[in-house]
Amino acid sequence: MKLASSTVGMMAAICLICAGAMAGEFYEPGGVAIRGYDPVAYFEERRPVKGSSTWTAQFQGSTFYFTSAANRDAFTADPERYAPQYGGFCAFGAAKGYKAKTDPDAFSLVNGKLYLNYSLNVRALWQEDIPGYIAKGDKNWPDVRKTTGVRE
Repeated sequence: MKLASSTVGMMAAICLICAGAMAGEFYEPGGVAIRGYDPVAYFEERRPVKGSSTWTAQFQGSTFYFTSAANRDAFTADPERYAPQYGGFCAFGAAKGYKAKTDPDAFSLVNGKLYLNYSLNVRALWQEDIPGYIAKGDKNWPDVRKTTGVRE
């Protein structure tokens, strides 16, 4: 019985390790990047628009949803252009050295890049020094991206 119990425990640990290895690089509540919002729509419509499982694309191990085949195709042609910075985690949080969830409405387009923030209030703080926070976020992100905890 002890052998069976330890085998089950070891298998569970292996499954957790494999699940972590298969997780993508982006904020993926529910298994879909950026809460299922279409990253191309932020640029084309200047607002968050919920995508559909009808049109999907994979990028860096994450599944993205889109509102149309045209948006999906634009993304797959140039994912670096449309993918959110800092893996879709909060830009203010990245600047401060941690991962935090994001609100789809708390977005900014800066120099052709998409930045998401925790809330509209946090976005207002971030907007007080966008260049400074981007510089800090860019510096911190290589270490922050390795962390597993996400502030909810």
